[in-house]
Amino acid sequence: MKMTFRWYGASDPVSLEYIRQIPGMDGIVSAVYDIPVGEVWPVENIQKLKQTIESHGLKFEVIESVPVHEDIKLGKPSRDRLIANYAQTLRNLAQCGLKVVCYNFMPVFDWTRTTLSMPLPDGSNTLAFSVAEVAQIDPDQGISLPGWDSSYTPAELKALLAEYAPIDEETLWAHLSYFLHGIIPTASEVGIKMAMHPDDPPRPIFGLPRIIKNRADLQRLLAIIDTPANGLTLCSGSLGADCNNDIVELVREFAGRGRIHFAHLRNVKVNAAGDFHETSHKSSDGSLDMGQIVRAYFEAGFEGYVRPDHGRMIWGETGKPGYGLYDRALGAVYLNGLWEGIEKAKQEQAQ
Repeated sequence: MKMTFRWYGASDPVSLEYIRQIPGMDGIVSAVYDIPVGEVWPVENIQKLKQTIESHGLKFEVIESVPVHEDIKLGKPSRDRLIANYAQTLRNLAQCGLKVVCYNFMPVFDWTRTTLSMPLPDGSNTLAFSVAEVAQIDPDQGISLPGWDSSYTPAELKALLAEYAPIDEETLWAHLSYFLHGIIPTASEVGIKMAMHPDDPPRPIFGLPRIIKNRADLQRLLAIIDTPANGLTLCSGSLGADCNNDIVELVREFAGRGRIHFAHLRNVKVNAAGDFHETSHKSSDGSLDMGQIVRAYFEAGFEGYVRPDHGRMIWGETGKPGYGLYDRALGAVYLNGLWEGIEKAKQEQAQ
C-alpha cells in the first residue's frame, strides 16, 4: 500500500513541506490545473509539477484528474478531437513517469454536497449532503449548491442541463464506451492505468444520469475493455453513501482481480433516507468499517496507491473544505496504523 496525499499545486494552502512530515507518506496526487479542459497537457508543464513535488522528497506517480470534456460525455462531433487530445496527454504523462490516472464520467459536476461546513458535536466542521434540500431545488430556476457556483454562470449551467435532457443512462454508457475505446489502447501501450472514480453521490441528481454507482456498474465498466489499463479508483466514501453497497466485498472482488489501481479511503455517516456527512476515518465515527476495508485490501495483496480522502476541518483550520492538512494527516496515520497492525498480526500467526 502506497500512501499518497492530494495536493492542488502552488495555490494549495497546504505545503509540500508539511505533507512530507506525515509519517508513512510516500507520494503526492495532483494535476496540471492551468490547461483548459480538453487541451493537451504539455510535457514541460507536467515535468515542472513533477520536479516541484520530487524536490520535497515525495513521489509523483498518480494524476487526479485529467478531466473528461463535456462534449465527450454528450457525444458531440468534437469528441474525436478531444479524445485524441486526451490520448496525447496520456502519452505525455507516461513520458514523465506517471503510472495511474484517476478520472470520472459524471455529467456536469464531479461531486455534490449541500453544505461545506456542517458542525459536528466535537466542534469540527464537515461536508454533508441532504436529500430533502436537493429535492427542493428546481433546476429551471437555477442551482445554487456549494462547489457548483464557480464552475458555470447560471446561463451556462441552464444551457448545459438542457443539452443533457435527452441523455439517459444507456446513452451515457454508449458515450463512455466510445471514450474508452479511444483511450484505453493508448493507455495500455504507454503503461498508464486508468482508474475510474465512482459517482458522488451514487445516484441521479437533477435528472442527470449517473452510471458508476454500484457493483453491477463497476462490472459493466471493466467489461467494456477487459484489460488492466481499464481499472478503478474505488472511493469508499462515494460508494458508501449508498447503504446497499458493501465496500468490503467490493474491495475483495475488484482488488482481488487486480482492477483497483487507486483507493480513496474515507468514512461517511449515512441514514436510510440517503443523507450523509463525512466523518473522521475512524470506524466507530461513521457507517463504514475502515478496519475491515483495509483488511480486505491487505488480504487481496493490494500494492497500489491509496490516499486519505476528504477530512473534517479541525483545530480552527481554514481553506478548501474537505482538504485541510490536519484531519487528512490523522487519517493517513490511522490507515497506515491499521495496515501495520494487520501485517504484524499475520506475521505472528505465521511464526
